[in-house]
Amino acid sequence: MSVFDKAIDLQPAGDGHFQGSTVPEWANMVGPFGGITAAALIRAIQLHPQCHGQPIALTVNYVAPIADGDFDVDTKLVRTNRSNQHWIVEQSQGGEVKTTATAVFGLRRDTWSDAEATPPTAPEPDGLEQAASPLTWFANYDIRYVDGAVPAAEGPGSDSSTTTLWVRNNPARPLDFAALTAVGDIFFPRVFLRRGQFLPAGTVTLTIYYHANAAQIDSAGDDFVLGTARAHQFTRGYFDQTAHLWSRDGVPLATSHQYVYFKG
Repeated sequence: MSVFDKAIDLQPAGDGHFQGSTVPEWANMVGPFGGITAAALIRAIQLHPQCHGQPIALTVNYVAPIADGDFDVDTKLVRTNRSNQHWIVEQSQGGEVKTTATAVFGLRRDTWSDAEATPPTAPEPDGLEQAASPLTWFANYDIRYVDGAVPAAEGPGSDSSTTTLWVRNNPARPLDFAALTAVGDIFFPRVFLRRGQFLPAGTVTLTIYYHANAAQIDSAGDDFVLGTARAHQFTRGYFDQTAHLWSRDGVPLATSHQYVYFKG
């Protein structure tokens, strides 16, 4: 079992309740990497016997830091409609809520389709250097920057908050909804790039919209995913950033949007 699958390995405990444990390989500055937490929550819904359809949207609110060790996940089905399902999820430790989430699952049907967002121009990942691992969880990915790489400890700031990169699991692992969820949070805080240094920062809330269906995600295999992210505004200790993800052959996979707290 890969370290990714260990981190989202949840044991059913009855009535929509699941038990899991943090994995040290996913440690971040405070608690585990937020993307792996989000992946565990989407997996909990998928494991629920009443789950119907595929993920459409997920919003995760990071209430408090998660300590190393065991945790509980409680899933509640709010409503099932003809085309979609609505869920509420809570992650807790010792009876204290650490993370809350809402999710929408849906049945995807063949309809008129069009993609207005297009992937950025980027060289193939094979000719790019694999990025070093500044944090523990970073080593679980093979990341290759096209532009906007993570800055050195101290350096000049950038006029742009945009980063474009290729990413895949390390070691390689086929993409699925849980893995795509984690990749939606792969981009470091945009304030690091603008200020040219690491600052205290953390995601407060993260939303992921899934554009691809299960077949399209399966087709991506364990290949690289192309992503780009940018911020919109930095103000009074908070900023937002949006990321777009495509398969190597240009299929839109997901869009994420998050609001981040920072100091400095």
